[in-house]
Amino acid sequence: MLTKWLNYMVNSKLNTKDKILLAAKNILTVKGKDGTSMQEIADMAGINKAMLHYYFKNKDLLFEEVFVIEVKKFAPILKQKIAADLDLFEKIHSICEAYILMATANPYLPLFVISELNKQPEVFIHKVFDGEVPDFKKFGEQINKEVKLGRIKKVHPQHLIMNIMSMSVFPFLLKPIFEVGMQIEPEVYNNLMIQRIKEVPKFIIDSIKI
Repeated sequence: MLTKWLNYMVNSKLNTKDKILLAAKNILTVKGKDGTSMQEIADMAGINKAMLHYYFKNKDLLFEEVFVIEVKKFAPILKQKIAADLDLFEKIHSICEAYILMATANPYLPLFVISELNKQPEVFIHKVFDGEVPDFKKFGEQINKEVKLGRIKKVHPQHLIMNIMSMSVFPFLLKPIFEVGMQIEPEVYNNLMIQRIKEVPKFIIDSIKI
């Protein structure tokens, strides 16, 4: 498999830095930051370790850039989902799906986001969303409107929004505990996460449906 990957890297038109970032992302998804060495990344990128350190002095800086790139890919998707002109129930489904698919593809991303938010929340949010955060206020107004029209139960918009986000992401944050405590194999756990694309919005909608 490594030989095929090296052939791809050699023949691809990516520049050296992009090859490093792609290699780091692929290893990270499988092993996580602590389980990955700079030598492994250099080997997968098809370069020597000295060249790798020329672009990234240490593993922390490399993985920070990988994570930020992935978060920035998700940021516009989240903004679009929240701002979309959709029925409330459709929007809940859409947001839950986006969160869960993002976390499934990047299982270590939620932990990184929590870590960075605890360090410099305003700086991180500005960097990720380019100064324009998702319009949660508009989403809250939509929820209030549905309550006033008698289409859903009385619910505080902020609580509903937090329920959507936390139920979608929380299982990824505590994956090791759930796997050990419930004795679930990683592949089975991943299948459970995919099932949650339907289970989470159904649970939330059922809780507010008249």
